[in-house]
Amino acid sequence: MSPFPTRLLGDDEEVVLDLHPHWKGLVVPAMLLPVVAGVASYLVFLVPDGSVRAPLRWAILALALVLLARWSVWPLLKWLTTRYVLTNRRVVIRTGVLSRSGRDIPLTRVNDVSFRHGIVERILRCGTLTIESAGEHGQVVLPDVPSVELVQRQVLSRAQEESLRAARQSDAGRS
Repeated sequence: MSPFPTRLLGDDEEVVLDLHPHWKGLVVPAMLLPVVAGVASYLVFLVPDGSVRAPLRWAILALALVLLARWSVWPLLKWLTTRYVLTNRRVVIRTGVLSRSGRDIPLTRVNDVSFRHGIVERILRCGTLTIESAGEHGQVVLPDVPSVELVQRQVLSRAQEESLRAARQSDAGRS
């Protein structure tokens, strides 16, 4: 995993947090890998001798690969290509495997940051982060944020710092 590219940062902008969604979303896809491989292997060796043996084995193999591609590889690719980045100036969200989408929220426009997590998420120290911003789209919901309480505090803290910096810069411009 590579860090957030510095070429995408503005002047005097630093990365504070660079996160992927919580690893809990990879547990089932990872457990599916040995199950599908085991069942496919068993079925391949269960095929009786005869003229349909080779095509049937190839069909079992193809089905196993399709299942793994859809329910193991695809979730891993989605996890790898989803990023939640907090800089000292903005919150950056990037998602997408084949097509990409992104959203940047300037910290000066952040009105409220809240989180929620159920009992399982609390045990795993992750949750859903909701960022309210003054703008056209208003609210961003980020699911499966690791260390969600820490991230919430960091976003609020950085938003306050950025607002103070912007106010000082505005006052200096008037003088």
